[in-house]
Amino acid sequence: MKAREQALKKRGFATVAGVDEAGRGPLAGPVVAAACVVEDRVEIPEVMDSKQIATEEQREAVFAALEREKGVTFAYAVIDHAEIDRINILQATLRAMEQAVEKLPAPPAYIVVDGNRLPQGFDPATSEAMVKGDSKCYAVAAASIVAKVVRDRLMHELDRQYPQYGFSVHKGYGVPAHKAAIFKHGPSPVHRRTFAPVKHMI
Repeated sequence: MKAREQALKKRGFATVAGVDEAGRGPLAGPVVAAACVVEDRVEIPEVMDSKQIATEEQREAVFAALEREKGVTFAYAVIDHAEIDRINILQATLRAMEQAVEKLPAPPAYIVVDGNRLPQGFDPATSEAMVKGDSKCYAVAAASIVAKVVRDRLMHELDRQYPQYGFSVHKGYGVPAHKAAIFKHGPSPVHRRTFAPVKHMI
């Protein structure tokens, strides 16, 4: 899974950051992006696309392993529901990605972004968008885990504030139980006003 990083390092790019996000699709809460740099010597076998890790507890365990590993550096950025409504979810996601990279201790030589679009602030000469990058690039997979764990923790906090919606269970995604709660209680202050069905209720 480190083939892309190794190829880039052979081309002279000393550090490669993987970038991924969590939370584009939910009806509530923030979008989170993470940037991760992993040294060649690091081997955490459980690092894979966060969607492939079965449970929240397993993701937390891998996140803890990434935190302990001195050869791993990561940073993340959070864009809240209000900003998502103001600039739209795509722009919010791209902005979060830029901010996550800016928060790294040192600028990476090259950036691999999960998906098909680069943030405007990334130079195409030193960055690329990779569809399904979280299953092809180790640093992107690591970033996917960081982003997902950070966002899940934030949704647990929101669940404590608004327990009637079940955020800790579905993390804000539009599952039937969540939509039923919205229709029963109305949207909460952290629901995205530009997402259906909320936008049809205000």
